[in-house]
Amino acid sequence: MNAAAAEADWAARYAGSTRDAYRRTLLELAEKDSRIFCLDSDTGGLEEGFGAALPGQYVNLGIAEANMMTVAAALAQSGKIPFVNTMASFASSRACEQVKLDIAYNDLPVKIVASHGGISGGYLGPTHHALEDVAILRAFPNFTIIVPADTVETVRAVAAALALRGPAYIRLGRKSTPLVYQAEYAFSVGRAVTLRPGDDVTLIAAGSYPVLYALEAHERLRAAGVAARVINMHTLKPLDVAAVVAAAQETRGLVTVEEHNIIGGLGSAVAEAACEHAPAPLRRVGIEDRFCDRVGGHEDLLAAYGVTPERICAAALGLLRARSPDPTD
Repeated sequence: MNAAAAEADWAARYAGSTRDAYRRTLLELAEKDSRIFCLDSDTGGLEEGFGAALPGQYVNLGIAEANMMTVAAALAQSGKIPFVNTMASFASSRACEQVKLDIAYNDLPVKIVASHGGISGGYLGPTHHALEDVAILRAFPNFTIIVPADTVETVRAVAAALALRGPAYIRLGRKSTPLVYQAEYAFSVGRAVTLRPGDDVTLIAAGSYPVLYALEAHERLRAAGVAARVINMHTLKPLDVAAVVAAAQETRGLVTVEEHNIIGGLGSAVAEAACEHAPAPLRRVGIEDRFCDRVGGHEDLLAAYGVTPERICAAALGLLRARSPDPTD
């Protein structure tokens, strides 16, 4: 297969949204493993795919997320591996107590796969925004938290979550986004991926647009003579502390990029790791501790609330200026 054909095949294999990639992957895994159960919450789409193909492993519990988490815990106690499907805001907030006590406390292998992470469901308004979900679930012992950057990573994250002994939370978006990965790579839970080298400043991102914007910022900074390392921190818990320490020691500072409140998410996790192991200057690009009270498209809302390549560049350059020695000294 020539390069053009291989590229087309790759694009076709990973076409669609992260939700689409997840649904395809879950069905493929479940066809080989009867322990997998798909618990749905009337989100639409799974009943036509998974439910139609494997009706004995599919249960639609309706819009009753708290009950769905308890049912998932019961199935897990009986030896099944439930994949729970709902929106991120409902998985983390509406069903919080059941996730904490029924799933996390008992360290059960329930895999919560949540769509509409961040403000990807922007047209639905603040009730459907999820800007605190990572902060909530990151505080629960036993949980693994994965935020894939694209469909390629989603496929690998779902398969990896299946192999985990305990509970996991996979945070997805809503619509299709450009691919970050154009070729095979090694995905491992808890191990970040360095997408671009650099020794001036490090951009650490999690999620589709944050990673894409960090890559765009890398190119803009390179044009300005700044070598920015770009790290895809796809696993927020357990965090790749070694990657954070290396970045803190080998570059002049860190900039985190996330589609989440800057409190409790990626920026907080990186700050905690750096503070404990390798203190370094840090700037956080994300939602500035506020509710997003607008209704609009995903990219429009990201721009309105300051998650942009321009803001990343400004944060990186500001950090470097602050670290530059005073020529009068």
